[in-house]
Amino acid sequence: MVRLRLAILFLALMAASPAQPPHAPAVPPAAQASAHFDALAATNAWLATVPPAQRARSDAYFEGGYWLILWDFLYAAAIAILLLETRISTRIRSAAEQITSVRFFQTVCYWFEFSIITAVATFPLTVYESFFRERRYGLMNQTFSDWLLDQFVGLALGIVLGGLVVGVLFVVVRRLPRTWHVWGTLVTIIFLTIGIMIGPVFIAPLFNTYKPLSDPVIKRQILELAHANGIRASDVYQVDASRQSNRVSGNVSGLLGTERITLNDNLLRRCSSQAILSVMGHEMGHYVLHHIYNGIIFSSLVAILFFAILRWTLDRALGMWGARWDIRGVGDVAAVPLAVLILSILGFVFIPIDNTFTRTQEYEADLYGINAARQPDGEAEVDLLLGEYRKLDPSPFEEFVFFDHPSGRTRIYAAMRWKAENLCLLDPALPCFDRPAR
Repeated sequence: MVRLRLAILFLALMAASPAQPPHAPAVPPAAQASAHFDALAATNAWLATVPPAQRARSDAYFEGGYWLILWDFLYAAAIAILLLETRISTRIRSAAEQITSVRFFQTVCYWFEFSIITAVATFPLTVYESFFRERRYGLMNQTFSDWLLDQFVGLALGIVLGGLVVGVLFVVVRRLPRTWHVWGTLVTIIFLTIGIMIGPVFIAPLFNTYKPLSDPVIKRQILELAHANGIRASDVYQVDASRQSNRVSGNVSGLLGTERITLNDNLLRRCSSQAILSVMGHEMGHYVLHHIYNGIIFSSLVAILFFAILRWTLDRALGMWGARWDIRGVGDVAAVPLAVLILSILGFVFIPIDNTFTRTQEYEADLYGINAARQPDGEAEVDLLLGEYRKLDPSPFEEFVFFDHPSGRTRIYAAMRWKAENLCLLDPALPCFDRPAR
């Protein structure tokens, strides 16, 4: 009994203690620093540590996502066309007009009904794609009820915030019929910026719990890395992302005073301290390289283009089919499904360009993080974990079209190339920069 009590006490203390990451990544022999180190051979050695069955599973998961992009687009387009052809959209508008005589609130009421109808219509695909498929591939930790609750929270946010945005946009359309596409772009940019600012503080905590990082050693290392790279941070947060999945991640989010360094509990639980610092260096790279601002500028240029095409297409489509759908003009809120259809087509065509922009920024952050944290093996370790749901070694065409992050091979090779050029930083007996990496 005494031994049993001691065992129970020991287990309780272990459970109460924060999980410590492994001391160092398990580096394969061909990837260890040596006088004969080769970046390509090291990359292949890291990739070879993934069992074939696990590799095939992650490839199947990611490649299945290619088809989901198409089915999501076709499904959304079909719903939009159905709402127009059956005049359900105009009936929703008429119902909103009976509720209130104020046009702004008519738009908000319409958006509420439109959001509910489309959420119900897309629910079969959503529940398969976001729950059952994730569970089948071992990427979902939530029960169905927990997942459904998050979906309801997301829907409520979409109704409230989306209703505000759409309401303001229709005010602009009705009052500035000739230049609404210009002012609509400005409104979109303003709301986008506000969303980036309030997201970390007000929206993200609706789905997860954020608290100061409890591990003092990791916290000190992250803050030292942040201060060394010009980031004025006094605290680091951790988020219970494990309630949704086992995916590892971290971020430096926010804007204009709402900046926050966050890493998820999966990263703390599953990764070595080297990998954690590598991830944090990457995320700090986004901040130091002003990727948030670059993203806003890029999104603004895309919005200008999309709104210009939207205005031209709406005018012609309503000229041909407006009477058939009982839509009174571009300022009629019943035109929302048509606008959604047009923007869906534009977004679908734009996928490779959008992915390329994001992937480029991610690669820049990778390079910054490797130079800042100086943890190439930690980078390789976390890249393999990301490969649990991303194809590790795609073709160049796949990477260009479908990847919004560099592939595992690309990221690990960048880390091993840095390692080949900085061997003396890992072992003073080894040379630096005396031969090109392959």
